[in-house]
Amino acid sequence: MEDLPARYAEHLIRDRRRSIHTVRAYRATAQRLVNFLQHHLGGAVGRSELREITAADLRAFLARRRGDGLSNASAARELSAARAFLEWAGGEGSAPRLKGPRVRKGVPRAIAPHEAVALAEEVAQEAREPWVGQRDWALLLLLYGAGLRIGEALTLTGAALPLGETLLVTGKRDKQRVVPLIPPVRSALEAYVAAAPWSPEPDVALFRGVRGGPLSPGVVRAKVRAARGALNLPSRTTPHALRHSFATHLLGRGADLRALQELLGHASLSSTQIYTAVDAAHLLDVYRNAHPRG
Repeated sequence: MEDLPARYAEHLIRDRRRSIHTVRAYRATAQRLVNFLQHHLGGAVGRSELREITAADLRAFLARRRGDGLSNASAARELSAARAFLEWAGGEGSAPRLKGPRVRKGVPRAIAPHEAVALAEEVAQEAREPWVGQRDWALLLLLYGAGLRIGEALTLTGAALPLGETLLVTGKRDKQRVVPLIPPVRSALEAYVAAAPWSPEPDVALFRGVRGGPLSPGVVRAKVRAARGALNLPSRTTPHALRHSFATHLLGRGADLRALQELLGHASLSSTQIYTAVDAAHLLDVYRNAHPRG
């Protein structure tokens, strides 16, 4: 029997150029669906069986997953991934239509500029070696000062050097964009490169771990988690929150929405428009904290 989840993962990597995290999640959903259908239908499941899947079958799968404790948002993602797998296996239009659970869209919450800087300082000061501190300082400033995703920053290589006024970034689906490097970020990056115990190489990660390999995003998230606890910052303070803060603060200073879309690398303007709600939420917070009757 053909290993359809594995073949689907290959398709996502080769033809759709999806990130390793997306591929891992979609393959896991495909495997869960196949395993469920084998018990649900009482036999082996191949492409022909997947073409015959009904909305009732898909609803039963989703009910089983909800029994595992999935939230509405997670269940909606699971349904979307399952339908994408069925579309691939059976051809366009083969996946049954099924309305997913209603998901309330959350608004990403930014942190204040001084909090972003304090977070980077705290992470850098807790480093055991000076060059590691400079690495962490440069990385977090890059996330906040240029609006990069953590994965985009960690895939930069020595080919980005020497630094200029802009940086070429490869985002989702290998889409490239140019982002400006403000002087404090550029200086922090140059100081890190000068202090690092390894010479930069064009095909090697710019941000390295203490053993010389590529720096893991999990290490960065753990450092930020410890720092936010020390500074008593909210739990929403994550590496990705620095990107949210970059967008929110630029918008608050009058940045054009289209220009912000390009800086963030959003494929759709609707993804960028959420920051108009973020800025409104920030203003409401200011009002509530400052107004005598707030």
